[in-house]
Amino acid sequence: MELPIIPPAASTFADEVDHIFYTLVGLTIFFTALVFCLLLIFVVRFHRGSRANRANRSFGNLPLELTWSIIPGIIGLVIFAWSARPYAEAYNPPADAQEILVIGKRWMWHLQHADSGIRENNELHIPVGKAIKLTMISQDVIHGFYVPAFRVKRDCLPGYYNTVWFIPTKVGKYPFYCTEYCGTNHSKMGGFVYVMTPADYLQWKENGGNLEVAHRETAAERGYDLFNKYGCANCHASEDGVHGPTLNGLYGSKVVLQNGQTVTVDDNFIRQSIVNPDSVRVAGYPPLMQAYSVGDGPGQLSEEEILELIAYIKSLGGQNLRALKTTSSSTAPLSKGAGGKK
Repeated sequence: MELPIIPPAASTFADEVDHIFYTLVGLTIFFTALVFCLLLIFVVRFHRGSRANRANRSFGNLPLELTWSIIPGIIGLVIFAWSARPYAEAYNPPADAQEILVIGKRWMWHLQHADSGIRENNELHIPVGKAIKLTMISQDVIHGFYVPAFRVKRDCLPGYYNTVWFIPTKVGKYPFYCTEYCGTNHSKMGGFVYVMTPADYLQWKENGGNLEVAHRETAAERGYDLFNKYGCANCHASEDGVHGPTLNGLYGSKVVLQNGQTVTVDDNFIRQSIVNPDSVRVAGYPPLMQAYSVGDGPGQLSEEEILELIAYIKSLGGQNLRALKTTSSSTAPLSKGAGGKK
C-alpha cells in the first residue's frame, strides 16, 4: 500500500487537524527563518575585524526579552487550546454511533460489526455520513490503528479497551495501518476502509458482508450464547442473589467495590471482572467468580468472546433478559453479566 504525502481529507476531523498542522508548519518555518536571518545578519555585521561599533555594549534588554517570551507563549497557548478540543472530542463518541469491535493481533486486524455480527479481516465497510465508534483491544502486543484519510489514530493495548470515533465524509477506499512496531510482518499489518453510500452499505449488510447469511449473528447474540454456556446466570439472575448481584441495567452505573472505591461500570471494568474478578469485586458478595485467562485454549476466553459478552451486557439495558434471542432453546435464566462458572 502506498501512503501519499498528503492523504485525502475524508472525515469530519480531517479539515480541523489539517488546519492545525499547516498552522504549526507555517509558524515553524516563520520562526526558523527569523532566527537564521538574524543570525546571518549578526555574523556579517559583527564578525571579527568588522568596523561595527562595539562601544556601549548592552547585556540585557527587558522589553525585548519579554517580547520574545510572551508572544511565543501566547501562540503556544492558543495552539494548545485549539488542538485540545478535537483531541478530547475524539475520545467521546456520540450515543448513536455505530460500534465496530476491533482486535489487533500479529499480523492482522479482525473487525466485527456489533449490530449485525458481520466479521471482516483487514477490511472495514461503513456508510458515509454515519458516526462510527471503534472499540479496540490487542490480543498480544501493542498495535496502532491509523487511518490517514480520517486523521484518526489510536493504540490497541493488551488487556485494555481503547475507543476512537469519526464520521466519514467521502465515499471511497482508504488504507489503514499499524503504527506500532509489532514484529516481523509489522509492515504488512494493514487493510482498507470502504466508505459506501447508505444504499450500497445497506445492500452489503443485507447480503451478510463476507459471511454466509446462516452465520449472521450479532455480537450480543453470541454473547448470549456464551453467557449460557458458562452458566453465568447461576449467580447473576434477574434479581440480586446471595452469590452475586443482578446485572440488569448495570452498564454505565456506579458500583461500590469491596475496598470502598466507587467506580463506573464500563467495558474495561467488565473485562477486568472476567479476567481478574477479585480486583473489582462488588462490596457485599463473596469471592466466588472464576477468573478466566485470555487465549484460545480450553477453559479460556478469547478477546473476541469477551467483547461479545460485553456487547450482550450493553444490549440488555434492563429489558426482559430473554427478549434478545427468542429462538434460543436455553431454559437458563439470563442476566446482564460477563459470565463465569461459579
